[in-house]
Amino acid sequence: MLVLAGAVGCSGSGSGGVEANACTSPGVTSTQVRLGLVLSDSGPSGDVFSPARSGVEARLGLANAEGGVHGRQVVYEWRDDEDLQSRNALVTRELVGSRQVIGLVTVTTALEESTDALTEQEVPVVGLPGSPDWAQHPNMFSYAYDASPVTIGRYIQASSGRKVAIVLSGIAGNTTGAADRYSQALQSVGLKVVGAVSYARLADSPAQIAHRIAALGADSIVGLTTAEDLAEILPAIRTTMPRLVVTVALSGYDHARLARLGPALAGVSFPVYFRPFEAGGPAIDRYREAMSRFAPQAVRAEQEYSMNAYIYTDLFLQGLERAGACPTRAGVVSALRDLTGYDAGGLVSPVDLRNNSDVLLECYAFVQVNPTGDAFQPVRERMCANGG
Repeated sequence: MLVLAGAVGCSGSGSGGVEANACTSPGVTSTQVRLGLVLSDSGPSGDVFSPARSGVEARLGLANAEGGVHGRQVVYEWRDDEDLQSRNALVTRELVGSRQVIGLVTVTTALEESTDALTEQEVPVVGLPGSPDWAQHPNMFSYAYDASPVTIGRYIQASSGRKVAIVLSGIAGNTTGAADRYSQALQSVGLKVVGAVSYARLADSPAQIAHRIAALGADSIVGLTTAEDLAEILPAIRTTMPRLVVTVALSGYDHARLARLGPALAGVSFPVYFRPFEAGGPAIDRYREAMSRFAPQAVRAEQEYSMNAYIYTDLFLQGLERAGACPTRAGVVSALRDLTGYDAGGLVSPVDLRNNSDVLLECYAFVQVNPTGDAFQPVRERMCANGG
């Protein structure tokens, strides 16, 4: 599974007068730096996360086409953890141990059993913060952790919403924590939260849910649901509540889903934590060009986790670059821990990696499914918790 993404020649020495072949760190040779990618390409999360590999290949291909990092081409090996913690621990040990990668890009929620060992070995890890203790590990990094729900409230206010019903997937007892958190945040900006309604697909009918929401007097909806559940109940809600002002769903910004769910989700808004594809601009153009050149196998460039993995890989490359001509695992960790103003070339709002794990993401974008349900359209390229 060794992949050389877009290799275009290499140099026998690093910058600053340091001979590359004098470096002895894991994953570093005179001509290459080897990364590891741990991805849930199969299992329950496989459909969502599998596009991530294309994003990694696109960003590494672009880096190598531009000369690599300190004269070395950047290659990677990848493993599928099948969305299983035991499998994740196995493949992570293999990549870090016998395969001697310098560090990992991870797109998985099954990393929990591996985090302590990775920290003990000072292995730099950049990716989806998918384990509960991610932020407590000084060697683990992401560009975004948790987003402020207050920004959702500001968006609803700007859309003339006043009375909000929260809709959840599954049994109410399993999701009350999230509902309480959003309820408090929405009320803090002056919205009235009229109640929370759970939709269990096998137990409830969409018409029942629609009548319950209408009886609450809501004019707006926040969906803490799957996109599939929301698409099932929204037609009934629109019939029962023709004056519905705004619906915001936390998940569902997925172009592949539009063919199946788009008409039912027409008019629904989604928060986006990077620059939306539909907003265009130089950073999006650069991403699309890299996907076309170095990941042509991707069915679509406009996939959420292709972009996320592209950004994670870009962030790791920043650490490699800043770690110097002879990068080490500890050196990459130190370089990333001191990184400020990181914006992925204009794809994300600037973040300070010294403390971003403790800071809610307050400014992000919103897109909306168009009236015909066949495309997303940008509504707000930037909206913040302070109303800006």
